[in-house]
Amino acid sequence: MGFLEPDLPVVDMARWSKGTRSERIRPMAEHWAEVGFGTPVALHLFYVGKVCLYILGGWLIVLSTKGIDGFTGVGDWWSEPIVFEKVVLYTLLFEVIGLGCGFGPLNNRYLPPFGSILYWLRPRTIRLPPWPGQIPLTKGTDRTVVDIALYAALLVLTAIAVLSDGTGPVPELDTTVGLLPVWQIAVILGLLALIGLRDKVIFLAARGEVYATLTVTFLFAADVIVAAKLVFVVIWMGAATSKLNKHFPFVVSTMMSNSPVFRRKSLKRKFFENFPDDLRPGRLSRVFAHGGTAVEMCIPLVLFFSHGGWSTAVAAFVMVCFHLAILTAIPMGVPLEWNVFMIFGVLVLFVAHADLGLTSLHSPAPVLLFLVIAGIVIAGNLFPQRISFLPGMRYYAGNWDTTMWCVKASAAEKINRGIVAIASMPQAQLERVYGKDRAQIPMFMGYAFRAMNTHGRALFTLVHRAMPAGREDEYTVTDGERICSTAVGWNFGDGHMHNEQLISAMQERCQFEPGEVRVVLLDAQPIHQQTQEYRLVDAATGEFERGVVFVADMVIRQPWADDVPVHVRESDRT
Repeated sequence: MGFLEPDLPVVDMARWSKGTRSERIRPMAEHWAEVGFGTPVALHLFYVGKVCLYILGGWLIVLSTKGIDGFTGVGDWWSEPIVFEKVVLYTLLFEVIGLGCGFGPLNNRYLPPFGSILYWLRPRTIRLPPWPGQIPLTKGTDRTVVDIALYAALLVLTAIAVLSDGTGPVPELDTTVGLLPVWQIAVILGLLALIGLRDKVIFLAARGEVYATLTVTFLFAADVIVAAKLVFVVIWMGAATSKLNKHFPFVVSTMMSNSPVFRRKSLKRKFFENFPDDLRPGRLSRVFAHGGTAVEMCIPLVLFFSHGGWSTAVAAFVMVCFHLAILTAIPMGVPLEWNVFMIFGVLVLFVAHADLGLTSLHSPAPVLLFLVIAGIVIAGNLFPQRISFLPGMRYYAGNWDTTMWCVKASAAEKINRGIVAIASMPQAQLERVYGKDRAQIPMFMGYAFRAMNTHGRALFTLVHRAMPAGREDEYTVTDGERICSTAVGWNFGDGHMHNEQLISAMQERCQFEPGEVRVVLLDAQPIHQQTQEYRLVDAATGEFERGVVFVADMVIRQPWADDVPVHVRESDRT
């Protein structure tokens, strides 16, 4: 791994280019297993610097509060409830601007490294309302002046809140500084709700399932700490529940082989069954996966119910190490600041306020909130096709809705002309960064990343069914994440943002001809079933096939496989 140059696979381009897609993915997958994406050291250091700036920004914002003084006097103020409130809102602002999850090259964003605010303050960019047929005044996919005003107001009001002073003493929380004004919290939540009803992408980009839910707890006055603890417990245990599947070990092997902490190739190979011939997860990956799931499921209960002493200290240490393990792996999607925030939450909520628990509550509101968000997590695991993996807490479970787009060159030109966007199409971005000849390598490394996860086997099987027989060379196969990045300005592994709704919005603008754009849509696996549903859609004519694939068929195959058995339920091929 070079300091400035990426460590990409070395292949005989003339020979490699003549292979099938499966044959070209194989050396990429083998390289991923030993090296990962080959990210330059300088880029990893860039992300480390970004995390440091995030911490410094939060530090300075906290110090703007009346009654909190001393840059180095952290021990005097770090556990103040208003500090936690401000860090939550500051992180929400950091995310909704586009500086957090999904930022930069490790999320397929090159030029520019983020979209978000650059899109959401611009008229006629695409918005995706979650329930346009049910909620009045939300139909349409064009961003209007109203949408821009709501988003700008959210930015301004959140900035005002994080720079505000406390409202005065709250004896129940042992604070003289107080909490943020309730009116500010209510307005921020109201704005975020209105924005989310008109564009689900912004709500998800704000990581609403974490920071908006925690902001709701700020309405509970003296119960804010216990309510926030309950939210953290749902996040951890919900994420652990979603990892009770056959997919998660594949995530672990893929993430660990990409980790800058594990530098030795011999160690990375141990995460696989038998490198290079069998790149399914090995015993070490399974130990990491099942051990991590057990920690995430059980330790939060110890934290919540222990109320101080050695048990709290040990549990907090374990959870801090858990999040540090994710953070130092610098995973694709780069949820780095989120992991820093979770570590901060462990210390402030469960260590500094270990004595506060259910018996400290003054109203049932925190318990009701707990039941609501736990219910969303349950529904998200039972009906993943209806609920985003973010509110469903299916973080890094390997069980996500995904898409693969097959796009002709003529369709790519229409996208460039028809869509209001900041970023160019993915292929063009790669060519600008790597050059036209070398761009195929990082593109196929992207294929390899997708293929290292179980659903990749199904996606690359289904693309053969999506494209007309004998004409596959007319198409560029592009991950839906990259299309989403260009079209709506933010992506974070959620196929709900590049499903039929986005296809329809792009068709309205680009008027694709039949056959110009074909899309494979693969739903996540419901927790109580062992199948995943798929759909094949032509952007111009609509769905022409649907069926299922079995998880058991995916987990026994290699990353370069494109022969997963397909069980067709409906077909309208012409």
